Amino acid sequence: MSGQQCESNPSAALFERERELEVVEQAVRGLCDRADGRREVRRGGLLLFSGDAGLGKTALLQQTRRVAESCEGRCVVLSARGSRSAEKVPFHVVRQLLQPTLAAMSTEERQELFGGWYEIAGPALGIVPPLGPQADPQGVRDGLDWVITQLALKYKPLIVLIDDAHWADQESLSWFTSFAVRLTELPLLVVLAYRPLELPDHSPAFRELVQEGAASPTELRALTPDAVAGLVRDALGPGADDPFCREVWAVTGGNPYETVELIAKAQDRRMEPVEESAALLRDLGAAARGRGLVSRLEKLGPSVTRFAWAAAVLGTEIDAKLAANLAGMGPSEAADAADRLREARILTGTTSLEFFHPLIATSVYKGIPAATRTAMHGQAAWLSADAGKGVAVSARHLLEVHPDNDPDVVNQLRAAAREHLAVGAPDAARNCLERALLEPPAEEDRATVLYELGCAALLTSPQTTVNHLRAALDLPDLSDDLRVDATYRLSQAYAHNNQLREAAEVVADQALRTPAGTGRMRLQAAHFLWKGIQVEEEDAEGRSRRIAELTRDLKGRDNSERALLLLRAWDGMIRGENALEVNEFIDRALVDGKQAPGMSWTNLEWGFEIPSLARIVYAFTDRLDEAAVLFDKAVREFEAAGWSGAHLAFAHDFRGLVLRRRGKLAEAEEALRRGLALGHRLGSGLPLQRNGTCLLIDTLIARGKVDEAQKVAEENTFLPPYSPAVVLPDAACLAGRLLLERGMVKEAIAELEAAGRRLEERGRNNVVWAPWALDLARAVADEEPERARALADRALRHAQIFGTDTAIGETLRRSAVLEGPEERLVTLERAVHFLSTSPCRYEYAAALVDHGAALRAVGRRAEAVERLQAGLTLAERCGADGLVTRARAETEACATKD
Repeated sequence: MSGQQCESNPSAALFERERELEVVEQAVRGLCDRADGRREVRRGGLLLFSGDAGLGKTALLQQTRRVAESCEGRCVVLSARGSRSAEKVPFHVVRQLLQPTLAAMSTEERQELFGGWYEIAGPALGIVPPLGPQADPQGVRDGLDWVITQLALKYKPLIVLIDDAHWADQESLSWFTSFAVRLTELPLLVVLAYRPLELPDHSPAFRELVQEGAASPTELRALTPDAVAGLVRDALGPGADDPFCREVWAVTGGNPYETVELIAKAQDRRMEPVEESAALLRDLGAAARGRGLVSRLEKLGPSVTRFAWAAAVLGTEIDAKLAANLAGMGPSEAADAADRLREARILTGTTSLEFFHPLIATSVYKGIPAATRTAMHGQAAWLSADAGKGVAVSARHLLEVHPDNDPDVVNQLRAAAREHLAVGAPDAARNCLERALLEPPAEEDRATVLYELGCAALLTSPQTTVNHLRAALDLPDLSDDLRVDATYRLSQAYAHNNQLREAAEVVADQALRTPAGTGRMRLQAAHFLWKGIQVEEEDAEGRSRRIAELTRDLKGRDNSERALLLLRAWDGMIRGENALEVNEFIDRALVDGKQAPGMSWTNLEWGFEIPSLARIVYAFTDRLDEAAVLFDKAVREFEAAGWSGAHLAFAHDFRGLVLRRRGKLAEAEEALRRGLALGHRLGSGLPLQRNGTCLLIDTLIARGKVDEAQKVAEENTFLPPYSPAVVLPDAACLAGRLLLERGMVKEAIAELEAAGRRLEERGRNNVVWAPWALDLARAVADEEPERARALADRALRHAQIFGTDTAIGETLRRSAVLEGPEERLVTLERAVHFLSTSPCRYEYAAALVDHGAALRAVGRRAEAVERLQAGLTLAERCGADGLVTRARAETEACATKD
């Protein structure tokens, strides 16, 4: 029986696999069955087959395909195979899965399938050019999620087969690992085979999925002696004696692949399957692997060996013509070599060649002398480029070439890195640039390569970015523009790594070395940004004076001036300065009343932090309509650009902020939970999670859901020390309020007093963003009424300076509880007056209910009912469940006779 015959006869390779075959049969049939003449929505899942090389994993996947094909068109099979040679080619496995299906579609059909993800995920699949210079990896993964989901839901159930997953590229494994949690929700079955001892280090999450996930892997075992004897007798006849069969098992260790190969070789040699022949089996078996296979290959002649080497270097989906060119052969000689390798069961295929088994490919590749192998990779890189295979394919060969001070290699690797970044594969880009540094680049280019390397890592590894950009800045060859940009991005990396002081220091230091002009102003803006959002900022008053002096006469003539004006507005808002004057700075930063060109949400020069400041200021100065438009635009821009990571999470947080301020509490909660969910995909302890956590807790308290707020706090580790960056609302003030709502008055007082000291020391007096004085007044009112009144008066003074209807009205409302019945009525009437013209509907509803309750308390029931009904109606619109309950209780009390 030949090797090909073994491949076509599943029983030969599937001896003693009854349990595994039953699992496959049940999973496939369960997915494809119909009920009542219509397809039910079937749920898929994940099947894992693990085992060493040659134990039959591939045969099980082939049998899965056969079972699927027997379902008479009720499912679609997608398949791919990892390859050691293509392990560093991003999205290699994903492309194998999807490209055949997509190639059969028209452009219009593909666009309909992808929806809004066409230009985001399409470049990763090689079907459209990249949208821009750097795609967000999370956005690309989300786009791939969408495509595979639509294929499963809109067409037929999918069966996805992935062989040799231990050799899959990092980007494909990253996508699959994140998508795997959805498998049971879809008509999609994934059957995955891998070698457990060769799981890649570059994908720890995938390792955790297959080792500790919900789907327990089926571990394949070697064949028993009886199974091997059955295979021998099936192939060589029932007369094969026991000693011969036992020796076959001893030589192969029961490895199915090696067993089949050894039997095939014995059959080719016309060996008698008797005890006298058993002694020959060991030498025959050694020729099937390792050094024995290499020796057998060498006996086929130098030209055949050279062609096999070329195929091993090219790796997978081997282009026969390219292999011939790499081997230095003409078409006739190459065709003859390929024929002989097929006869020897080393290669299969015609135009596109494959090794008969990964074990053979590994043995041939390792058998190439090291110097020759390296040289052939270098040749393969240039031949691949000439054949139009693209720089990504060329680059994976260049990664194997020894450094040789070759500027062309550096340029090719840099070009490959740019391509990788554009399709959402920053780790692949880092590999290329790190290898380029080893070449090394020309001295005048080294700083630029380090800069590119730092930029490549910005979205995925802030600390790596810091290391490379600092190294770039230490060299003298960066241009002035790149030096400014490198410094700005370095400060962003520090900030994303929660190192705000380092972020502020590095831009301040470089600003001193930068000539006057827009570059220096850009660095100054970054300095004021990272200083101004520090919770424990030193010399906050001094910074405020400096930015006030710097922006006094700025007109917003360029984006550097505009950035400084936006920072001045932020500082004024957080300090509680007059809101009209604060907004004047924003107006000076706009161009014809709109966001300036070059300062969009997705602009890489400025990042999203500075443009977001204006919108946050709007949210806290009662310009909520403008804030809503801009934050909705942020979500659209991030989604259109495929930015599904931190940027989109922040955008949903900002939308939640505006909805919270408007009093649309249920919608705010939904947006904030979505933002938090997006943030959690990126890891834990990130600034965006703290921001989303604070906003969600604040919203839940407003809804009257204190227990849920506490649950969110616990789930998101909302504990001191809080975020080193300013969050919305202030974290310590919010913590004090949550303690107070839970009845933990003593603890709340301590938290609020500490928050108040910190804020007062830094001149941060905005009573909307940080209402610590009002909460503390409420907490100490019973024991220290005079102190409570002084705190409330302090808050009212600052609210009047800030001057918004919300600030004044809400401060009056919350201060009224400290007064006697008659004075309370007057204060609450004033609060209702101010809040009636405020866009913050929840605060207005609360004032109406408070005023109604106060009216009832002094016996003015008719007026009380009118106020309470108005407050109840508005509270219901807001989704303020706690306020609704209170309004109803007060209304019922009005109807009850004393």
